Amino acid sequence: MKRLFQSLLAKYMLLILLAMFIVQAAYLIIALFVFGVSYNSGETQNKGAVEESAVEDKWHQEANAMQNATTESVQQVFERWKEQYPRASMFWVDGQGKLASQKDAQDGLPAEWSPAYTAKFIKQRYGGNPFTVIAFVGQDETNGFVVLELPRSEFDPPLANMYDRYGLIFITGVMAIIFLFLFMSFLFFRSIRKRLLHLQEAMEIRDVDGLPIGIPVKKKDEIGQLEKTFNQMVGELRESKQREQKEEQLRRELIANLSHDLRTPLTKIRAQAYSIAKEDLSDEGKKAIQSLESSVVNVDRLIENLMSYTLLMASKYKFESKEMDVVRYVKECLALWYPVFEKEGFEVDVHLVPFEQKNWRIDPIWLGSILDNLLQNVLRHAKNGAYVYVKTETTDQYDAIVISDRGKGMKNESDEAGAGIGLSIVDMMVKGMKLDWDMESSENGTTIKLKKYK
Repeated sequence: MKRLFQSLLAKYMLLILLAMFIVQAAYLIIALFVFGVSYNSGETQNKGAVEESAVEDKWHQEANAMQNATTESVQQVFERWKEQYPRASMFWVDGQGKLASQKDAQDGLPAEWSPAYTAKFIKQRYGGNPFTVIAFVGQDETNGFVVLELPRSEFDPPLANMYDRYGLIFITGVMAIIFLFLFMSFLFFRSIRKRLLHLQEAMEIRDVDGLPIGIPVKKKDEIGQLEKTFNQMVGELRESKQREQKEEQLRRELIANLSHDLRTPLTKIRAQAYSIAKEDLSDEGKKAIQSLESSVVNVDRLIENLMSYTLLMASKYKFESKEMDVVRYVKECLALWYPVFEKEGFEVDVHLVPFEQKNWRIDPIWLGSILDNLLQNVLRHAKNGAYVYVKTETTDQYDAIVISDRGKGMKNESDEAGAGIGLSIVDMMVKGMKLDWDMESSENGTTIKLKKYK
């Protein structure tokens, strides 16, 4: 139950109920206020449900009661009626057809009233607005007649009259209440939106370890539960990454130790193979010893690559860059590979032209390892072509060292994977020296470019 009252649904339902109560209470308060103002100003006093016939009868009675009409007596009657009906207008036309007295009568009344004008006046006022009553003064027409005019709104019910006068106040009050409810709803949903955007921002921001950052949980509603779950997920991810890092560290240490331990028996095997090769062996024995030595060399190179890859992944491979003539260094590395390619029957074609900017900032050991891996792949995958071409290439964007062959190509053309772990080492070392490289491989051969952008 406590969780229900802390939920966003309960808060919004409370907001709806509060708005309904405020609307009704405010409507009642406004109505009472308007009625009180109207009552105090005298607009509803002595009115009640007034009927036209009652006003007409009363006006005739008071007019007939004036036997000897004078201006003063008529004005007294007018004053009494004015107190009861503030919006009334009255006037008296005496027996000679003259406008003898008036009280708030409309402008434009003639001073002399002829029978024709009187008849016209009665015709115009009959059934119109204002409500008009004409009565003779006294018991005969010799004293003339008095006229009472009242706006027909005087005969409307009090509440209807109040709505006509104060309806704008009612509408304004109700609109103010609605606006208040909308404003409160806006604040409510803006708070929700702000918290959701804060949660989204926390999901997008990454800490130094590449994981999202936890956020403080301030409320226990649905969004608070979501924030709590998000923090739990972040904690689990961080624990998982820490376990992964520990496992990765153990794996790298294991590989490094195994690489070191495997080299000792390989050295012994190579030494024994060398000793056996000195003995008087048959042709088949000599071939077996040569195959054994070749296998040992290949295994030793694989172990070297595996150890280099592990050290690179752990960022522990020593890197020392310096300015050096890259073309000259490539020539020196190729000189060491000439005998190997000649032994395998390769045609070696070299066309190395110095660059305009001949010095590159590189690590010579890393560049040597890169060239060794690339040339080793030529020996491994391009024996059928028996051709290797090393050249320089210069464009407006970059200078490059290009190594091409005429083999059948590599199965995988991906820069990252390459033909094996050797090309993965090449990729990491090239990027570590802030160079670039690409490889194109097809059935007609493979071309690899080491690039330095200008």
